[in-house]
Amino acid sequence: MTTTRDRADLCPGVFRPWPADDGALIRLRPVGGRMSTQALLDLVAVAERYGDGRVHITSRANLQLRALPLDDGRVPDEVVAAVEATGLLPSRSHELVRNIMASPQTGIAGGRANLAPVAAQLDRLLCADPRLAELPGRFLFVLDDRGDLLDRALDLGVVAINGASGQLRIGSDAWGAVLPLARVPRALVHLAHRFLDARGDGPGAAWHVDELAVRLEPPCDRYACTPPVESPLPEGPVAGGLHLIADDGAVDRALAERAVTQSAAAANHVVVVTPWRGLLVPDRIVR
Repeated sequence: MTTTRDRADLCPGVFRPWPADDGALIRLRPVGGRMSTQALLDLVAVAERYGDGRVHITSRANLQLRALPLDDGRVPDEVVAAVEATGLLPSRSHELVRNIMASPQTGIAGGRANLAPVAAQLDRLLCADPRLAELPGRFLFVLDDRGDLLDRALDLGVVAINGASGQLRIGSDAWGAVLPLARVPRALVHLAHRFLDARGDGPGAAWHVDELAVRLEPPCDRYACTPPVESPLPEGPVAGGLHLIADDGAVDRALAERAVTQSAAAANHVVVVTPWRGLLVPDRIVR
């Protein structure tokens, strides 16, 4: 599917805030949704001091702060410093392209593989490659270990077949090669470069793999052992922990402190932001 564009994407970040009616909106991208409970508390404190007092969750398991001060198109340095102090902005140059969604329960409960190390290695490779900072802010990698993200539109990704291998996804509908999971991060980076080669230049350049007029690689048949689509996580107790749904998709201090208390009881001090606008508090973590 080709799409005609007439501008670059304007997906927000800390250094490219969106000027909303209530003030600046910025977005943070925790890889695979994972973050420490301390980072969550610290980000709520930033929202309380400078914004509307809540941390907003997107359908991509990103985090947004709203109603921030805006000065000549930028948020003040004081706000940037406060956000950086949470540890959720590890790369200034690549902040817009660290869009790596993973099955929230991966490495926690069920699933066919632990894709958390794949997500972490992919993030390291992205941030180490200057050219990949050119990826559009809406370009999305999806790593699925059980079928819970199979119905998501994506640009590049992998679906686990077993604990050692997975099948690449190239756009929302095409399937790629079956590879050992250890090779997947570099394969995805290679395909991201192929996308940049093919997307064109200027304001008309494609934002997504689905918009390209050419295929990045010849498509493969979907491997018979890939999982079927799995339902989203419900609210409440789930395999591996507790899924807390945020009212209106926003985390206030009360919900953050509930997640912290639950996580401390499990001695994990980790929370996973889910694409269903919730927080998964694990009762165990496989690293």
